[in-house]
Amino acid sequence: MNIGIDLGTANVLVHVEGKGVVIQEPSVVAVDDDGRIRAVGEDAREMIGRTPGNIHAIRPMKDGVIADYVITEAMLRFFINKATSGRMKIRLSGPAVMISVPAGVTSVEKRAVKDAALKAGAREAYLIEEPLAAAIGANVPISGPSGNMVIDIGGGTSEVAVIALGGIVVSTSLRVGGNRIDEAIASYIRKKYNLMIGERTAEEVKITIGTALPLERELSMEVRGRDLIAGLPRTIPITSSEVMEAIELPLQQLVAAVRHVLEQTPPELSSDIIDKGMVMSGGGALLRNIDKLLTQVTGVPCHVAENALNCVALGTGEALKHYDFFKKSLVQSI
Repeated sequence: MNIGIDLGTANVLVHVEGKGVVIQEPSVVAVDDDGRIRAVGEDAREMIGRTPGNIHAIRPMKDGVIADYVITEAMLRFFINKATSGRMKIRLSGPAVMISVPAGVTSVEKRAVKDAALKAGAREAYLIEEPLAAAIGANVPISGPSGNMVIDIGGGTSEVAVIALGGIVVSTSLRVGGNRIDEAIASYIRKKYNLMIGERTAEEVKITIGTALPLERELSMEVRGRDLIAGLPRTIPITSSEVMEAIELPLQQLVAAVRHVLEQTPPELSSDIIDKGMVMSGGGALLRNIDKLLTQVTGVPCHVAENALNCVALGTGEALKHYDFFKKSLVQSI
């Protein structure tokens, strides 16, 4: 059995050959004081900000890399078992697993991901760089000499890369993603309204009314939190233009990274990119008008891939299925 895993800071997506993406859950683990795992995924996410003193909801991935090795291994074991419906225990050997890693990670970080997958029960573990997996998942023809530009905005990192002949020509990995945008929204509301909101509420605001450019018809919603002065619960209305103002800095950092990659791109590939445009994937690509913002500032057409959220997971599965074809492009064994 072949399994592709998009091991993200915010979510874990698992692709099983022949079945497609079978698991899409938050990368959160709830642990008690004795180190026992109480919940994983969606069940653990429900506990964020609501746990009693003896239980902690932890995100074991930070900025696209492993922050807590033991808990990441337990989380991977849980998801691999769930994807194989527990049949792994019956078999003599586990599945072959392909895991995505950010383009800028160190060899130590790569080794940690590989070891965690093998200890979690994988028979073989391979690594693929996220921009490459996103391009494969978005059906971008990467094997030819023509250049393609991919922007993958995840929870912890954003990857910008130019791909040609099955490999990455120029890339940059930015530790700014959906989580940083959520933090910017929470920080803005705290400063402007003296209202403390949780990370789940900030994410809800981003999804419901978030936008990168002004909207023709302004959206608004009510936000509940704790008043920092009175210490009591309070509800305030917030508009899409306020959210746009709040997330200006992380978006500027993303634009700067895209510009940097375009500046470093060889001229022959630049002309290909102008013809084809840039492809966006990842959960962050679903923010309203982010593609229009990048088109405006770079002058290069930009469009969001179909099924943007699943691109990396689909790409890992596809790369494992056609391993011999993609072998040269993969992260080499450490």
